[in-house]
Formats: sequence, structure tokens, C-alpha cells
Amino acid sequence: MPDTGDLYRIWVYLSTTPLLWLTVTLAAFSLGDLVSLRFRRNPIANPVVISAGLLIALLGFTGTSYQTYFEGAQFVHFLLGPATVALAVPLWRNRAQVRANLLPMCAALVAGSVTAIGSACAIAWVFGAPSEVIASLAAKSVTAPIAMALTDTIGGIPALAAVLVVLTGVFGSIVVTPLMNALRIRDYAARGFAVGVASHGIGTARAFQVSQEAGTFAGIALGLNGALTSVLILVLNLFL
Repeated sequence: MPDTGDLYRIWVYLSTTPLLWLTVTLAAFSLGDLVSLRFRRNPIANPVVISAGLLIALLGFTGTSYQTYFEGAQFVHFLLGPATVALAVPLWRNRAQVRANLLPMCAALVAGSVTAIGSACAIAWVFGAPSEVIASLAAKSVTAPIAMALTDTIGGIPALAAVLVVLTGVFGSIVVTPLMNALRIRDYAARGFAVGVASHGIGTARAFQVSQEAGTFAGIALGLNGALTSVLILVLNLFL
């Protein structure tokens, strides 16, 4: 059995290899997904939250900086962009149903996007939050790559925006099913579109667990809301 010194030397060697943190990230998510599956996809057992918690604990225990971690795991971050673009696929496959519901979808999209931006920024302003925090809150309901880029453009803090995006997605994925049931909304297209607008990718992943139709419309909403929110925030930034 290797002694502590041997283990430390092995860790020092492994920590310098670029694939270490990518492998650890994938392993943490696989474990989180397994836990979620064992709990029958209960929204509280969110695989993103579980894997993030495992990674935070490991980074803290090993004294590894986030910069070091990101250098190894940045390929996952790179894939966020293509994954977002790929959301155009369900939009195209369901174009007939989208055309049939275009007017209510546009109304829901505008209402949801404006409400997400306005409510978050207004509440933060009322409580006296600094302008950088308010700017970081504006894009909390869009997917992380878009939110971080927008936040950086308008003078916010991209890292804070990323955290807020994750928290928004997790909260939305937990409350969407009981909330929609309480409101007696049975149309899975409407349920999915709502969670996609409000809770981006994490909400969309939850929607796919509930229903293929809900997940499809959540993906459509995610993509459309990312585009509309980008335009709204940049226009508002010109006048404020």
C-alpha cells in the first residue's frame, strides 16, 4: 500500500495533466446522474447540483484553484456553444406545430423574457444592489454562454452571472412540475415552453425527463429566449 508521500507525488503528477479535470467532471456528472436515477428523477436530486457539489468539495479538499480546474475542463465549456446551436434541431423538426402555435408562443416569449429581466433587476435595485450585480442578474434566465457574454458586455460580472444562471435553472427545474400541476396546466407543449423561457438548459433537461413534447418546446423556448434576451438587454443598455 503506497504511503502518504507516494500518494501526494501521484496527485501532483496527475494534477498537471490536461485530461484530469475533464475526466473528473465527466465522472462527477455520471455519479450525479446515477443518484438522480436512483431517486426516480426526483427534481430535488438534480444531477447538475450533485456533480457541482462533488467538484467543489474535491477542489476545496485538494486546494486546486478554479483556473487550474478550468484549464483541464474547458472542453466541456466549449461544448456549451454547439449544444446551444443544436437546439435549432427540435425547432426544425416541429416546425409545423410551431407555426400553428406561433402567436401564443411569441406572446409567451416576450412576456417571459421581459418579466425575467425586469423583475430580477427591479428587485435588486430596490434592495440597493450595486450596478455590477444588477447587470449580472439581467441575463439569469438564458443559457450560460449567452449570459456570460452579455453580462461582460454590459459591465456585469460573468462569473456571478454563471452562478445565477445555474441557481435559476435548478430552482425552475424543481418547482416547474408541482407549479404547473397546481395551475392545472396539462398541455406539455405549454409546460415545456414556460420552463424553457424561465430556466434555460437545466429546466429543459428536466422537461425532457417528464415528456418528449415538453422537452422539445423547452428547447425551442431556450433558443428563442436567448436571442430575444440578447437583443433586449443590449438595447436597454444603450438607453440606460
